[in-house]
Amino acid sequence: MRTIINRLTLLATLCVLFFGLHGCEEKQKEETKEETKEETKVVLVESEQPEYFLLRPELEKAYGYSHAVKIGNNIKISGAVSMDDAGNPTAIGDIEQQMKNCYADLEKILKHYGCTFDDVIKEDIFTTNMAQMLEKSAYRAEIYKNEFPTGSWLEVKGLALPEFMVEIELEVHKPE
Repeated sequence: MRTIINRLTLLATLCVLFFGLHGCEEKQKEETKEETKEETKVVLVESEQPEYFLLRPELEKAYGYSHAVKIGNNIKISGAVSMDDAGNPTAIGDIEQQMKNCYADLEKILKHYGCTFDDVIKEDIFTTNMAQMLEKSAYRAEIYKNEFPTGSWLEVKGLALPEFMVEIELEVHKPE
């Protein structure tokens, strides 16, 4: 009887080891497949060349940034502020007009890429006065006629120049 129990114990142990190792091999194969898929994704993204857009080339080169960069179907747009082509603040003290000026610049960039505000998936707003921003935020319904994008609103101590009260940046997904 003892021999039979020892043999059954040995057989059970071998079964556990076999199925355990077999499961590990399957998991390793799945991980290898996932790694291969990830590597393929990375290669596809790396092969796409960024397309840069400068709204005010002289000014943007002087400050060291591009107003927008498109890679594949995704576009990142730097924060727009209320300024003229020489970089001078406009609508000083008027947050609603500053917001309208920001959206006017953002619309120019969207049009450059063949997009509209319907293509915006994320909008981040930085303001030096959240109370005023909230009072004037209804204007955004004129910009986003269908759906509002995701995003964040942040009150900050200051923006690039003390006259700027609002800065708006966007992320866009351009449909194929």
